[in-house]
Amino acid sequence: MQYGVCNLSIVPLRLEPSDKSELVSQVLYGEHFKVLEQRKNWSKIRLAFDSYEGWVDNKQYIETPQDIYDTLNKQMPKLATDLVEFVNDTNNQLNPIPLGASLNCLNIFNHTHDGNVSDKVLPKTNLINTAFLYLNAPYLWGGKTPFGIDCSGFTQMVYKLNGYKIFRDASQQATQGEPLSFIEESEAGDLAFFDNSDGQIVHVGIIMNDNYIIHAHGKVRIDRLDHSGIYNVDKKTHTHKLRVIKKIV
Repeated sequence: MQYGVCNLSIVPLRLEPSDKSELVSQVLYGEHFKVLEQRKNWSKIRLAFDSYEGWVDNKQYIETPQDIYDTLNKQMPKLATDLVEFVNDTNNQLNPIPLGASLNCLNIFNHTHDGNVSDKVLPKTNLINTAFLYLNAPYLWGGKTPFGIDCSGFTQMVYKLNGYKIFRDASQQATQGEPLSFIEESEAGDLAFFDNSDGQIVHVGIIMNDNYIIHAHGKVRIDRLDHSGIYNVDKKTHTHKLRVIKKIV
């Protein structure tokens, strides 16, 4: 088994080993993973944080020994909490990193960082404050940053920055936590899931106070939430049908 760490800011994680293939997620600076299969130009990897799999370009990560992978697995993630920051390399060159980048690997890369960091579990009440950092971020299928993010990438990153681990996709996240019967039972920070006409969970957002929800739909936005689902004031219609509310924390 081989192991790797992402040494670039935002690396595409693709469904197949091709630049033309669908973007299924992103690998952010400092994330570590197992290399399941290595070809001439591409590697299939499994991220340590959420076991998500996909293909990355071999030029966009560095290989590491198993002992480093194991050490990183035991550490509490140290995450960058600035919208955009920089790390310095040994040549004093600046390398940009996004919100949510992992800083546990700074010594491996011989990089330095002097921005803001979160390395502990924060109260549930902080989830909405973190969610606001992504407000107006454009929707991007597979995205995980303020420069482009999808609905479940948004919820995962908000929870991750507060010290909580949830899965990558909305359908996976819906298997976690305790279901609530009514919106009135929910608290700010709980997750609301929405299904399509086939009953498949296809969307997720973070519940706010006073029957509002923040979610990624076109952009990260705030809409009304009622027993039917999400009511988009701009369109004056319901855009998503409520399936279940989950208390994760």
